[in-house]
Amino acid sequence: MKKNLLTLLILLLTSGMVYAHRTEVQTPRPAPRQIKWHEAELGVVFHYDLHVFDGQVYGQGNNRINPIEDYNIFHPDKLDTDQWIQAAKAAGAKFAVLTATHETGFGLWQSDVNPYCLKAVKWRDGKGDIVRDFVNSCRKYGIQPGIYVGIRWNSLLGIHNFKAEGGGEFACNRQAWYKRLCEKMVTELCTRYGDLFMIWFDGGADDPKGLGPDVEPIINQYQPDCLFYHNVNRADLRWGGSESGTVGYPCWSSFPYPYSHSNATDGVTDHNQLLAHGDPNGKYWVPTMADSPLRGYNGRHEWFWEPGDDDKAVYPLENLMDMYEKSVGRNATLIIGLTPNPDGLIPDGDVARLKEWGNEIKRRFGSPLAQTAGEGKKKLSLTLKEAQRVNYYQIQEDITQGERIRSYRIEASIDGKWTTVAKGTSVGHKRIEAFPTVEAKSFRLIVEECTAAPIIRDFSIYAVSPLTADNNPAK
Repeated sequence: MKKNLLTLLILLLTSGMVYAHRTEVQTPRPAPRQIKWHEAELGVVFHYDLHVFDGQVYGQGNNRINPIEDYNIFHPDKLDTDQWIQAAKAAGAKFAVLTATHETGFGLWQSDVNPYCLKAVKWRDGKGDIVRDFVNSCRKYGIQPGIYVGIRWNSLLGIHNFKAEGGGEFACNRQAWYKRLCEKMVTELCTRYGDLFMIWFDGGADDPKGLGPDVEPIINQYQPDCLFYHNVNRADLRWGGSESGTVGYPCWSSFPYPYSHSNATDGVTDHNQLLAHGDPNGKYWVPTMADSPLRGYNGRHEWFWEPGDDDKAVYPLENLMDMYEKSVGRNATLIIGLTPNPDGLIPDGDVARLKEWGNEIKRRFGSPLAQTAGEGKKKLSLTLKEAQRVNYYQIQEDITQGERIRSYRIEASIDGKWTTVAKGTSVGHKRIEAFPTVEAKSFRLIVEECTAAPIIRDFSIYAVSPLTADNNPAK
């Protein structure tokens, strides 16, 4: 009998070890740079290029094809990158990205390899370096700086979707030269401005075995801790499938492949749905980016400043809060596009709205009624001193160990009976959700399904009153 019990015990322990090993192998976990991505939650991207100064409404198709003849229209005489970053910080942004070069090919730094840059203009006697100013302002105000590099299009050089126009030996040689130029520009940006939060290639960097430059080794060498987004082999994050500033729910950080375009549609009927939701059984950690321009209201969608829209295009506060809850509150990191004007400033109305937004995020979620944490427990309870009206909850997993929760419910004790007030599936870094207001003293989180013992770093409840003129912090 004792021998049988010992054998059973050994079998149980062995199977447990096998399960733990299998979980270790199959459950993806974030790299340290991806942890920084999750923790940032909210960032901004500043789009700035020659056409901001031409007095015309931005047209992407034309801008990709027609070079701007007079590059000396670029003269942001009141340029103040401190003002840019202060506006972003007021909204709660933890990182900021600058378009060092976009579809015109014009560079916002003192490039030694690309003559089509700030060295060529009369502004600041050809000595301006907006990338330098931007990075310095980020560090001054505690914001992590990132660089956006647009190499897919270059209207000056006739590069369209990575490809040099024309045919024969001439185009072939120009293609090879353009690839080397891109690699040299990326080397400059990676070596001159200190540690960077991320390098973002607009539309990707394509395949280095084909039309694209071989930029990944450059970033690995000079910026090993920064986020890389992206080429056909690797992406440290993924686009959320739309420019609405929201993602779908559930939204998992795991993904079936490392975001390689070469196999991105294999067996996938709706790739944008996969981008928006992820895959709970995916083998790779590729978290989500939700992005939207701040100026996306009234039918606008403006990544660059456009004349006549200063008081028409900025999203109202309620829209921005809805965006926040459907991105940050769904395990994504939100990036908002900001638009410096020809003076070199973020317009006053945009600045005011960003401040209102940051204040409203704090008002709603800065002070929970109660919070707790727990490791290895499938049930966590919260008890208030007295019954109160409650209408929001927040959950956070310790994602350093991966996403373990697969389904959960929130219960409130109402009239002596536990009543489900909310249910969900994915949690990840953060899950925020509203539910119909209840008045109760006791609440609990119950993990219904998980892949391993849940590690919950935060379970909180909130009472959020509607936004009115009286409680609007900006008033």
